[in-house]
Amino acid sequence: MPPKDRAPFLNRLVSASFKEAEAAGRSLALIRPRNTRFYYKPKKPDELEQERRIYADAARQDSFFDERLKALEPSPYDFRFKFEDAAGQHDCANGDWEAHAMFFNGLRREGSEHATLDWMNATFNEEYPRKGMLFCVGNMAKRPQTWQLLGVLRVDDTGQLALF
Repeated sequence: MPPKDRAPFLNRLVSASFKEAEAAGRSLALIRPRNTRFYYKPKKPDELEQERRIYADAARQDSFFDERLKALEPSPYDFRFKFEDAAGQHDCANGDWEAHAMFFNGLRREGSEHATLDWMNATFNEEYPRKGMLFCVGNMAKRPQTWQLLGVLRVDDTGQLALF
């Protein structure tokens, strides 16, 4: 979808908060966060090892993704966002695999973890908030009150919702 068409299309799907999405019976929603702060924490060695085991277990299953799963290495950081929605403040882990892919792609391009993390920090704390972003959030049927940050979308903040 061309960038100019994204905001008008997606704005009509935006919920003001996790609570509003939950009240509407949604398990997947878009939230336009306010006062965002991206940050990261190094993972502990045992957390990394557990992730490696999960990847290895998944790779042992018979599927055409096997070779790709074997090649996955967990990123050494837990990426997170602090932000506000209409119902209050939140601190969520960024469960989006693209954030971890961004880290590894940046590492290849930038050459160091420090430079890569600086680039990610500038992207998520300066560029995206200035231009506009949406969070894709979801929950599970067994825990509808527990929302997870599933993805970050760079979408212009037009300041208005589409009238449909």
